[in-house]
Amino acid sequence: MEAIEDAIAAIKLREPGDSFSYRAIANQFGVNRTTLSQRHQGRQAPMEAKIEAQHKVNLQQEMELVRYIEELTKRGLPPTRDMIKNFASQVVTEGVSKAWVTRFLH
Repeated sequence: MEAIEDAIAAIKLREPGDSFSYRAIANQFGVNRTTLSQRHQGRQAPMEAKIEAQHKVNLQQEMELVRYIEELTKRGLPPTRDMIKNFASQVVTEGVSKAWVTRFLH
């Protein structure tokens, strides 16, 4: 468990109504005071959650797209970037950019 999670757990172990200092707990666990207070108050999500929310396609959709590309390649019809872009746009119900296709292929 990372230090910020340990610090939040320590805060939650306190009795309701007990006073505490974010600064003291942050120093005790070696974390940033602002990050600790925002995470504890639910105003900031973990970085992993932010990154996941920014993905155009989820893992299942990505696997479907890879399977589509592999199937076309087996048939001797490797898809063009435009074909991948069109298929991905249909899967996610919103358009994807040419830059997204480049990042996906890498």
